Formats: sequence, C-alpha cells, structure tokens
Amino acid sequence: MLKSFTDLKAFAALVSDIDDIVWGPYILIPLLFIVGVVLTVGLRFIPWRELPHAFATMWRGRHRHPDHEGELTPFRALMTSLAATIGTGNIVGVATAILMGGPGAVFWMWMTAAFGMATKFCEATLAVKFREVTPDGKFVGGPMYYIKNGLGPKWKWLAALFAVFGTVASFGIGNMTQANSVTANVVKLGADYGLILEPWVIAVVLLVLSGVVLVGGVKRIGMVAGTLVPVMALIYVFGGLIVLAVHIEKVPEAIRLIFESAFSGHAAVGGFAGASIAAAIRFGVARGLFSNEAGLGSAPIAHATAIVDNPVKQGLLGMLDPFLDTLIVCTISALVIIVSGQWMTPGITEAGAGTLTAQAFSVAMGGFGSWLVTIGLVLFAFSTILGWCVYGERCVIYLFGHKAALPYRIVFTLVVPVGAVAKLSLVWGLADLFNGLMAIPNLIALLLLSPVVFKLSREYFSRPKAERSGGAND
Repeated sequence: MLKSFTDLKAFAALVSDIDDIVWGPYILIPLLFIVGVVLTVGLRFIPWRELPHAFATMWRGRHRHPDHEGELTPFRALMTSLAATIGTGNIVGVATAILMGGPGAVFWMWMTAAFGMATKFCEATLAVKFREVTPDGKFVGGPMYYIKNGLGPKWKWLAALFAVFGTVASFGIGNMTQANSVTANVVKLGADYGLILEPWVIAVVLLVLSGVVLVGGVKRIGMVAGTLVPVMALIYVFGGLIVLAVHIEKVPEAIRLIFESAFSGHAAVGGFAGASIAAAIRFGVARGLFSNEAGLGSAPIAHATAIVDNPVKQGLLGMLDPFLDTLIVCTISALVIIVSGQWMTPGITEAGAGTLTAQAFSVAMGGFGSWLVTIGLVLFAFSTILGWCVYGERCVIYLFGHKAALPYRIVFTLVVPVGAVAKLSLVWGLADLFNGLMAIPNLIALLLLSPVVFKLSREYFSRPKAERSGGAND
C-alpha cells in the first residue's frame, strides 16, 4: 500500500483527511457528546450532585488500605490518569479553540467537561469492576478488559482492536509528539535569552529522566505523578490567577463574552477573523474532548490499578479528571488569553497557539510569563509521557501477556529521544488518528455496559452516608 504513495506528503495528506473525518462533526465529536449526555441522565446526575463527596473520597484516597487490593492508592491512580490528561492541550489546545472558534468555544469546552464527568465515572468504575491480576501481581484493566469480561468472549475482537489502537497511540500522542514539544519549547526559550541549545542534548536528558521513571514500572510512575502533577498544576494555576488578579476588572466582561459568543458567534475584531456559532461548537467540543480525554478509554487503564474495595469509589475519582483538567486548568488558560486581548493580535494563526498563551501571560508578568508557560508545557508534556507509558504497557500486556511489560517499557523509553529530535508532522497526524480510533470500541462498551454502572452506583449511594465516608478507603 505504501508503494502507491511515493510522495510522503500525499500520504500525510491522506492521513490528515481521514483524521478530519474521525474527529470531524459527524462521527467522534457527536458520539462522544451523546454518550456523555446519556450516561449523565442514566446516573441521575451523580457526577454533578456528588462532586463534594468525590473530593472527600480523593482526600481519603491518599492512603493505602491494607485490606484492599490494587497497586496504587486511589489518589495516585488519579494522578497517573491526570498526568496523561493534563498536557499541552491545556495550554496550546485552549488557545487553538479560541483562535478558531472565538471566545464562545470555551463554553462548549465546559459542556464537554460537564458531561464528560459521567463518561469518566463509568470508565473508572468498569475498569475496577472487570480488572484482572497478572501472574506477577500487576492489576490490569481498562476498555479491553471490561469489553472481554463484561460483554463476553464474542466481543474479544473489539477488545483486541482497542488494545492495538492504544499501543500505537502510546508511541505517537503519548511519546514522540510530547518529547518533540519539550525540545521545541526549551530551544525557543533558550533562543530568547541568546542561548543555543542543541536538540540532541535535550533528547539525552529526556532519555535519562524518562528511563529512571519508566523502567521502574507503574508504582514508580504513580509515585512521581503523585508529586509532579499537583505541583505543576498548582504552579500554572497560581500564575494564571496572578494574571487574572492584574486584570480583575476585565474578568466579568470575559465571562460575558464567552457566554454571548457561544450562542451568537463572534464578529471579526482586531486580528481575529471572526467565528460562527458552528465554529465555536466544533472547536470547543473538539479541543475540550482532546484535552480531558473523556470517552477515549485511556484514563480507565490507570484507574484500574487503584487500591480500592468498591468500583464506584474510583468512579468518583475518575469523574474529577474532566473537572480538574478542563473546568479548572483550561478555564484559567482561556480567561488569561481573553482578558489579555492577545487573541485579537494580527498575524497569529493556529500554528502560533503556543506563542499566544505565552504572550498572554507575559502581558501581566513580563518575561516570567514566558518562563511559566514554557515550564508548564515541559512538565505537562513529560507527565503525559509517564501516563501514556502505563496505558501502552497495559495494552501490550493484554495482547502479548505480562512478560511483554518490561520490553515495552524499554522500547518506549528509547523512542523518547527519537521524538525529541525528529520531524513529526506525519507522526502527529497518525497519533491523532489512532487516538481517536481508540474511542470507538470504548464508547460501544460504555453504552452496552451502562446498566452495570447504574446498578453499582445505586447500590453504593443507597448505603448510609456515614458508611460511605468512613475510613481511608472504607
């Protein structure tokens, strides 16, 4: 097949066209949104009603319970999931949504998170319910396991399909593209201060740092993620709040603009070319789903490792993924971009989205703003590498058995420096494509297994509140 595409650019264009179809307005975006709405209603709006209980469960989940099975504490399982979820999409993705869809796109990002909370609740609950234990003691779960164990042997082909898509995606969206983002941003920051940084030097540093963490397995990844994710998110959010404090008088107007533009579009202004309501919905939903990954099937692989006695408890933590990722971190980025006015700067295109966010922070914070955004991008990208190693490893274990785990981690680590120095336009397209293809088997399983989640949640919430809240994970 490849021989018929002698021109690599033609092949890349084909991949891009297929990618546009999969992630376009007629397949994945409406499907993800519809599933989120169906699950939210079916759960009787538990993700919204029980948000305080979810945070309380997260706080108690910091400790390991000696009588419960699993590999990571519920908190570290959540942090491992967030390590892969909170990434460059929280900075670059938000800027892209605003540039292409106007401020109204932010409202539709909020909507994807609001209904995505139910999707993540179901994913995490099913991941724990149908997980397995490998001969060497690893707790493995995720869509491939709840498809196989929940839907039965006749659906094994669908489980295998997800595992194949997940394995391929891990090397693209979870590895090479992230390493490339780290290199590009560090080189650019150095250039701003007259320093010439060679990409291969950064690649070697990434290789060493990644190897130290990844070869140690899921427990070491969970330990690092449990520290890195809260710290990096707090630093970025704190910096964003400083910018908003400087522009506090503009915040109410920014919020009004978001709601108004969501339902009326936004006319051309400054360097902004204007956007219709359809554009606001399309780019808001697309970038929101890309950021919080609700429905893609990646996060439940991490949640399946949790040391917990009831699947619904981890479901509560799972639903915090979109809340923290989109409703908190992405909202901070969006408000900073809007109140700074940089989104109206002439000449900024989609390719300059990362620069747009840095400029927005710099308006209020000077040179420190560029540092903050660059450090945020680097840490977010590095944490994504860690989280996606867990995802890819579990997919490989499903396909080839538990002995394939260490070889996979070694290969995954060695690919990191390749991504750091390579030209990745085609890899980006393939990564997006396989990332999107992961969602289709998962969404089918979520709809078919939703009665199981509804039953488990009813049983859990029928228990006395004191019984649900007692103990570290009791």
